[in-house]
Amino acid sequence: MTKFGELISADKPVLIDFYFDWDDTDNNLDTLRDVAAALGDKAKVVKIDIKKNETLAEALRVKGNPTFMIYKDGEMKWRQTGEQDANTLIGLVQQYL
Repeated sequence: MTKFGELISADKPVLIDFYFDWDDTDNNLDTLRDVAAALGDKAKVVKIDIKKNETLAEALRVKGNPTFMIYKDGEMKWRQTGEQDANTLIGLVQQYL
């Protein structure tokens, strides 16, 4: 979890997608690529596999798939479970630039 602490302590917003692929297809990948492309180096966009990071997911009480979070300066600013479109995510992250 030290790496997670370093990740979220950035002074720019960090959008995290906690996900689990039930059928080995990643439906959010294109959405997150669009978000990352639109935001450039103004924000970080990260995917975290729930199954590979169970301890972290449990600590953050991630129950749904996907669960999105925005952190800035080590503080959670926004959290939502369920599918989100790229424009919504871009708008949310831009609030914290």
